[in-house]
Amino acid sequence: MKLASYKDGSRDGQLLVVSRDLTTAHYATGIASRLQQALDDWNFISPQLQDLYDALNSGKARHAFAFEPAQCMAPLPRAYQWADGSAYLNHVELLRTARGAEMPESLLTDPLMYQGGSDDFLGPQDDIRVASEDFGIDFEAELAVITGDVPMAATPEQGLDAVRLLMLANDVSLRGLVPDELAKGFGFFHSKPSTAFGPVAVTPDELGDAWQGGRVHLSLQVSWNGRKVGLCEAGPEMHFHFGQLIAHAARTRRLRAGSIIGSGTVSNAGVEKHGRREWPKGYACIAEKRAMETLQDGAPKTGYMRFGDSVRIEMKGRGGESLFGAIEQQVTEFGVQRPFIAHAQLCKG
Repeated sequence: MKLASYKDGSRDGQLLVVSRDLTTAHYATGIASRLQQALDDWNFISPQLQDLYDALNSGKARHAFAFEPAQCMAPLPRAYQWADGSAYLNHVELLRTARGAEMPESLLTDPLMYQGGSDDFLGPQDDIRVASEDFGIDFEAELAVITGDVPMAATPEQGLDAVRLLMLANDVSLRGLVPDELAKGFGFFHSKPSTAFGPVAVTPDELGDAWQGGRVHLSLQVSWNGRKVGLCEAGPEMHFHFGQLIAHAARTRRLRAGSIIGSGTVSNAGVEKHGRREWPKGYACIAEKRAMETLQDGAPKTGYMRFGDSVRIEMKGRGGESLFGAIEQQVTEFGVQRPFIAHAQLCKG
């Protein structure tokens, strides 16, 4: 099934069940008013949500209405925990190699993970508000899962069993702030503002056989200012699957229902052609593009996002249908109110 949270003036929004084709929705009133409530009592509440989902898809839901992604908050607008891994080693290798840093051997067995802010996520069409372009504004297209309760020292198998829902994420980074923060030895903080999530969270069964071994075997599409820059395969090169990432997060503490674990930037390795390395699938963050340019030409040529820039992130099923809806955001200057622009006009780039 597919679930969303509509803006209603509250911090947690109103829980919706959304049709498989993302065209209609129905309030889950009487079953659960918000997603966290459903996660807290999943075994009891999810079958009732599934019944409503089945009725919605068959056209039998009496109070269905047209689904509007622009009205969505993040599916889980605030969470008990947001921990983002780095499961695609090509991404780590590219960025480290470009700055002359070595790849630690432990990276093959011990995932990188940081704990981000989870109290104020962005909806799929909320602006990315930043105070200065000098911060180095970057998108990062990712997948994420929402868990049920996970015991401390859980195994990867237990981690996979705890996956309740999957989502798209734009883990916005401010690259210009990263070096000084890492130099302090305490990790990211200012360089990781609010993360955005796609319109709907979906149960793993919605992906069919594309959900295998804790990985999503589909392509992630990324467009920047209306131009497609990435069509990255999310499955084969995900070194650590979601069960392993969840187990890593739970190594020394339990995770509560409603914890969100991210995959890190989806990234594919390139191939050597005529003495140069090429990345045929493109990129899911600008930092990778700049790293490619540094390795090939000695210096980056591509700049980061500027005010007015837009990014679109979407994943489609093998039949061409949108699975999670799309993240469609524009970068705006913090403190400056931009004029209203019809969303369809914005998406034209």
